[in-house]
Amino acid sequence: MFRRRKKATRINQLSEFFWPTAGFRRSSKYVGYRLARLKGSPYSLAAGFAFGAAVSFTPLIGFHFVLAALFAWMFRASILASALGTAVGNPWTFPFIWTMLYKVGRLMLGDDPHHKAFPDASLTTFFEGLWAGNWSNVSHIFFEVIHPMLLASLPISILVWIIFFYPLRALIRRFQEKRAQLILKAMERKSNRGFKRGKKIGVIEK
Repeated sequence: MFRRRKKATRINQLSEFFWPTAGFRRSSKYVGYRLARLKGSPYSLAAGFAFGAAVSFTPLIGFHFVLAALFAWMFRASILASALGTAVGNPWTFPFIWTMLYKVGRLMLGDDPHHKAFPDASLTTFFEGLWAGNWSNVSHIFFEVIHPMLLASLPISILVWIIFFYPLRALIRRFQEKRAQLILKAMERKSNRGFKRGKKIGVIEK
C-alpha cells in the first residue's frame, strides 16, 4: 500500500533523506498514517513511537534503532513503531537537538552554558585520539562535550516520551475507532444487499 510504483535509486533515496520531495508536512502525515495503520493497541503504537522519538534526543547516534527497539521490547510496545519514531532525529533536527543537550547539560553541571570547550575539542581530535590511542584527548572531549549531553539526555528524553505518547495514544485510538466503525458500516451494507438479493430470489421462485 505504501510502496513506490517505481523503485527509487540510491541517489534519490539519499536526496529524499535530506530533503523530502513531498515536503516535511506531508512526510509527517505519511509517517502518522503508517503508524496508525500498524497492528497494535493505541498504547503499543504510541509508546513505541515515543521511545523512538525519545532516544533521538541522545548523543548515541548509530544506536538509536537498537535502543528504541530494546525499550519497546522491555515495555511491550511496538518495535516497528519505535523504528518510525527515530525519524524525529534526522539531519535537520540533530544540530538543534545536540546544541540543546550540550547547553542543558552544562547548566545541570553548574557551568556557564556559554562555556567553550578547550580549542582542540572536535570530532576530528576525538577520532584521531581513538585511532592513535591518545586517551588524554579522548577523555577531555568526552567530559567536555559528550558527558554533559548524556546527562541532559536523561530528563529531556523522558519529557519527549511524555510529549509524544499521550497525544499519539488519543489520536491512534480515535483513528482505530473510526476505522472500525467504517468497516462495520461496510459489512452492514454488504449484508443488507445480500439479504435483499436473497429476498428477491425467493419471491421469483415462489
